[in-house]
Amino acid sequence: MKRNEIIDELVPDCPIRNILARISDKWSLLVLYTLNQEPTMRFNALQKSIPDISQKMLTVTLKTLEEDGFVSRKVYAEVPPKVEYSLTERALSLLPCINTLIAWAKENMEDIIQDRKKSKKIKEGK
Repeated sequence: MKRNEIIDELVPDCPIRNILARISDKWSLLVLYTLNQEPTMRFNALQKSIPDISQKMLTVTLKTLEEDGFVSRKVYAEVPPKVEYSLTERALSLLPCINTLIAWAKENMEDIIQDRKKSKKIKEGK
């Protein structure tokens, strides 16, 4: 790897840092994963599928994902308004990476939790 490639990875407008900052927040990956369960989902159905997300956070997360081209939002001219969300091709191309990360987390979660407990005991002097 060239030195300038390393420097490029450390600058704020680096593609890796930029993209990961947007999709690695508390909710984005979970919203993408949940939207993958159905071809389209309405806001309330999505919120019910992620019970611990607030309405405000779901709204903010969906707007951010839509801005980045991961989520498509379709509004129907009805009363009350009907809005459906679905994944874009960009999001669908990211899903294999997300699924790999989920599988890795499932395989390693127990060991990581045990290591955390060991570390906590060492810090506490036990």
